[in-house]
Amino acid sequence: MRIVGGTLKGKKIFYLESTTTRPLRDLVKESIFNVINHSNLIEVAIDNSNILDLYSGIGSFGIECLSRNAKNVTFIENNKETLRLLNKNIENLSLLNKSKIFNNTVEKFLDNSPVNKFDIFFFDPPFKDSKYIGEIKRIKDMKLYNKKNLVILHRDKKSVETFEDVFSSVFIKQYGRSKIIFGTFA
Repeated sequence: MRIVGGTLKGKKIFYLESTTTRPLRDLVKESIFNVINHSNLIEVAIDNSNILDLYSGIGSFGIECLSRNAKNVTFIENNKETLRLLNKNIENLSLLNKSKIFNNTVEKFLDNSPVNKFDIFFFDPPFKDSKYIGEIKRIKDMKLYNKKNLVILHRDKKSVETFEDVFSSVFIKQYGRSKIIFGTFA
C-alpha cells in the first residue's frame, strides 16, 4: 500500500493483512481524490482543510489528505492492532504535528463534544455496521461542519441505506466491491 499523490507520493503505508479489516485500495483512493479535485459539484478542496477520518483504520485516507496539504486530520480508530499501525504510519511519515489520533469509537469521540468544525468527513465503517448512520446524523445535529463541506462514505456496492434526512447525496461512484457516496451537510 502506498500514498498515491502529493508531497509523500510513493511512500509506503504499513497495513494489516487480516480478514477483519479492508484498507482502502489505491485505485479507489486515487479515484476519490480525482473527484474531489476535478468535479464542479464539489465545493471543498483538500488544501488547507480540516479533515475528520472516522473508522480510520491504518489512516490511508487521512494520510493521503495530509500529503495533499490538508491543514490537519483527526483520526478516530478503536481497534488496538490497527491503531498501533496508524500511529506507526503517522510517526514514520513525520505527520504528528498535523494529526490528532483518538483511540475511541466514533460514539465516544462524539460524547466528548469536539469543538472543531470540519470541512471533509470520511466515513469507512465496517460493511456490516449500520449504526454509523446515527453517528452521521449526530455529527449533523452537533453542527461539526463548516458551511462548505464534503461527506464521503465508503460502503459495499450492494448496500441499500438511505441518507436523505442525514446529508444530501451529490453522486455515487462504484469501484469493484466499493461504493463511494459523495454528499454534503446542508
